[in-house]
Amino acid sequence: MDEDSLKHNHDLFTFLRAATSPFHAVAFMRQRLMAAGFAELREEDAWPDLPAGRYLVTRRGAALAAFSVDGDPAATGLCFLACHCDSPALKLKPRPEIIVSSPKVALRQLGVEVYGGALLATWFDRELSLAGRLHFADAHGLHETLIDFREPFLVIPSLAIHFDRDAGAGRAINPQKHLPVIFGQGELPWEECLLARLRQEHPQARDILAADLFVYDPQPPSFLGASGEFIAAARLDNLLSCHAAMMAVANEKSRNFFLLCLSHEEVGSLSASGAQGGFAEDVLGRIIPDREKRRRCLARSFLLSIDNAHASHPNYPEANDSGHPVAINGGVVIKINAKERYATDSHGAAICQFLAREAGIATQFFVMRSDLPCGSTVGPALAAKLGVTAADVGAPTLAMHSAREMTGSSDPVALMRLSRRFLRGLPPCDSSCAGMEAR
Repeated sequence: MDEDSLKHNHDLFTFLRAATSPFHAVAFMRQRLMAAGFAELREEDAWPDLPAGRYLVTRRGAALAAFSVDGDPAATGLCFLACHCDSPALKLKPRPEIIVSSPKVALRQLGVEVYGGALLATWFDRELSLAGRLHFADAHGLHETLIDFREPFLVIPSLAIHFDRDAGAGRAINPQKHLPVIFGQGELPWEECLLARLRQEHPQARDILAADLFVYDPQPPSFLGASGEFIAAARLDNLLSCHAAMMAVANEKSRNFFLLCLSHEEVGSLSASGAQGGFAEDVLGRIIPDREKRRRCLARSFLLSIDNAHASHPNYPEANDSGHPVAINGGVVIKINAKERYATDSHGAAICQFLAREAGIATQFFVMRSDLPCGSTVGPALAAKLGVTAADVGAPTLAMHSAREMTGSSDPVALMRLSRRFLRGLPPCDSSCAGMEAR
């Protein structure tokens, strides 16, 4: 691992430790970008003619857009980066407490719903914690805050094999019955526990009105492998991509017009903070109010949708298309699907390969087996809504959607370098290839 990769990965680890819920991820990136010189705007305020500069705006603490204003975007086009900032998880129900009681046993549990396509078996027998946002009242009114317990205090114990001798052959998991997390054995109800924790930071809190709280694995990220060639961490999908894009826009000083949009996708992207919602479109409409200029800009624009990609699993070679092996530490993955579950077409793939070669980065292709359904990303939704040429790329990953995932130690920095090269503009194209030219 070279020095740049090591430095990038340590910063990624800092981000992963802080971004324990989608709301914490947005809060971290907001602070980081503001420290890099981005001025914050608010959706509820008027945006007059913005002077040249770099700006950011968040939506309800759940989505973030960062962009530049410089020159005539209708003439230059837009470098558009998009990622989702949520991860598969277990989410607490609004009234979660379950009390299991008998003359000899008393355990307090919290009921959960499954958020996204989580690999459920991986959540058992782990020390777990809780993070998210709370809405509470005090004598002055209604407030919203982020909360993170940090220390592990939750667990989902497996049933011993003595009670299920076929468990090694695969155990069916019923989310309603098998996923409630144990949080204690004492007499203190959950709402009182949560209120006591809230009052450590907000002593005047009177009561909790609502919450979006996610169970998460607090085990810190680490390097694995004989030479530290792998990374293991929670929430790599898709915080690895968010970090790469954030670092690219924070550090790349080119004058090209860009937009970074971080939204939700794991439960489908049709929401106020999702890719099928209007966030990106709303921001663009306010940056370029003139519809004709906005359409001209988008016709010259390119969308780089960044989301983790599947690496080939050595224990399950039959799971992958044999003609398209994907190696960890083998380069940025370009994702293609004939049903357009990924946004990449030949134009987008060619641009990605050209930029990667200029940046000294290897590329590889992923296609799903023809007899298996394909997942998707924010790319197709945004490309369809905005009418932009697009490509889906990502870092190769094993155990995707597990409570703890794995990638290569050279993969995050490669994704960041591709993103930085993209922000410098697209290569000149002939007249049959509409696209923005590098300045």
